[in-house]
Amino acid sequence: MNAFWKTMAATAVAASALMGATVAQAEGERYVLVSHAPDSDSWWNTIKNGLALAGEQMGVTVEYRNPPTGDLADMARIIEQAAASGPDGIITTLADPDVLSGPIRAAVDSGIDVIIINSGTPDQAREVGALMYVGQPEYDAGYAAGLRAAGDGVGSFLCVNHYISSPSSTERCQGFADGLGVDLGNQMIDSGQDPSEIQNRVMAYLNANPDTDAVLTLGPTSADPTILALEEMGLAGDIYFGTFDLGENIVQGIRDGVIQWGIDQQPYLQAYLPIIVMANYHRFGVLPGNNINSGPGFVTADGLEMVEQFAGEYR
Repeated sequence: MNAFWKTMAATAVAASALMGATVAQAEGERYVLVSHAPDSDSWWNTIKNGLALAGEQMGVTVEYRNPPTGDLADMARIIEQAAASGPDGIITTLADPDVLSGPIRAAVDSGIDVIIINSGTPDQAREVGALMYVGQPEYDAGYAAGLRAAGDGVGSFLCVNHYISSPSSTERCQGFADGLGVDLGNQMIDSGQDPSEIQNRVMAYLNANPDTDAVLTLGPTSADPTILALEEMGLAGDIYFGTFDLGENIVQGIRDGVIQWGIDQQPYLQAYLPIIVMANYHRFGVLPGNNINSGPGFVTADGLEMVEQFAGEYR
């Protein structure tokens, strides 16, 4: 383990528990994290917790901003507003480069340092002038999941895409199909984000396609209603089920044998590390030479104890 990661590990172990807050006030630099997540998506609570804890530890002010409905045009305006407020740095997702690249480049051109997290790619982060990328390469994660499922005998699947307007979400489904060696075709559905609608659409697809081998969901927003759909259809534990990301119901599903695995992209690190990196960069001029892949890591029933303890908070 190199010195940088030893420092990160020591800092994390020494940290006291801190519940996520929208704003953590402190003396020193000010950093703004802008995400594409709607208010309804609880998965981002872990991002907020990582942000708040890093702000406390580094003695900086941190702010979390997002479009309440997940509208990317609204997010672009939020990035512009954040830049206009004159922060020392902006951490942002790159959910759709066509919509967000302009405001991000404008922030960089105005002298604000930017780190891209969660969505987008290292190449896209470089193109907009960001310092680095911290996140999970989504296509690669989907591809790795597809290879794993293929090894388990899966040949067809349903991808429940609850955020189809984000290219990163589609990359997960496409990577999974490519890992299986099959066409994506109509195996991906636009489920929307309403839990009842997701449940109904999953049931409708599986009733119309009873030979489907597997279900892939992209996070708690789609996984939780899918669990209910499979329970109602009598398929829970009988159909192969993998998901991206973690949450309390996903962890319980893994423990119960309903879900085979969850892909943990470690969102805590996606918020925590950029604050640590930026503060050190602005204070001492030091910057890691490479992008940081926070995932993918496959969580199965064999290693749930710590994951279950911190699910929805730090995992």
